[in-house]
Amino acid sequence: MTLTARVPQEERTRAMRQRLLDATVECLGEVGWSGTSTTLVSQRAGVSRGAQLHHFPTKNALVLAAVEHLSAVRRAELAAAAAELPPGRRRTRAVLDMLAAQFTSSVFAAALELWVAARTDATLREAVGPLEQRIGRETHRSTVELLGVDESQPGARELVQATLDLVRGLGLASTLTDDTRRRKRILDEWARVLDAQLVDAAGRVAG
Repeated sequence: MTLTARVPQEERTRAMRQRLLDATVECLGEVGWSGTSTTLVSQRAGVSRGAQLHHFPTKNALVLAAVEHLSAVRRAELAAAAAELPPGRRRTRAVLDMLAAQFTSSVFAAALELWVAARTDATLREAVGPLEQRIGRETHRSTVELLGVDESQPGARELVQATLDLVRGLGLASTLTDDTRRRKRILDEWARVLDAQLVDAAGRVAG
């Protein structure tokens, strides 16, 4: 096979895998872990059952690959949202909105399904646990940078982590009911807390 013939084939293979992984994340968010099957994923992706089984012969193999894909999606979404943040005093509240959007998204819903399934599935837990730890560290580091926080200040690191715990909890609450109004009030107040207590390396109020 010539190089020119091989490259398009490789591109088609990558595109097919991408469709399968995207469809897996969509199914996890929409129908949950128990409702997600390799058959449903292949139908959603528009990929033949045989081709899907060639690359991902089991549900766990498919979902474990989707775990890494999920990480990349979440990282890209966070970076894109960060690029749109305003400067000045409105920044703190905008950062909280950005984080809240992350923790109320369909991608977070898919990740939540994996957490629940991993609690009783050792193989899945081995993949999900380290991944979530890495994502947690990345999100914490990004939040520190976006808020201009000086973590050498007493209590600053804990306030950043409390912020992430808060928005994650609000995201969990939104999975059962529309929590938009209450979430807005809580984030309005938390932005005031952060602006009052977090200072950057230059001694200025963050945000």
